[in-house]
Amino acid sequence: MGINTERDIEANLQIGPTDKGMVRLFIEADGIEIPMDFSPEEAQEIASEIQAAARAAEARR
Repeated sequence: MGINTERDIEANLQIGPTDKGMVRLFIEADGIEIPMDFSPEEAQEIASEIQAAARAAEARR
C-alpha cells in the first residue's frame, strides 16, 4: 500500500496537546486506536509538511 493507494476505510483524527507538553495525533479506525505523540518542534515540522503537500495538491488541480 502506498500513498496513492485508495482505501475505503473510515477513520477519526483528533489533534491536541497532552498534559506532558507533547502534541498528540490520535487516530481511531475499525476498533483500533493509534496515539502518536510528538514534541512541539516535531509537530511544527509535520504541520509544514502538511501545508507543503496541500500546496502541491492544489497545483495539480
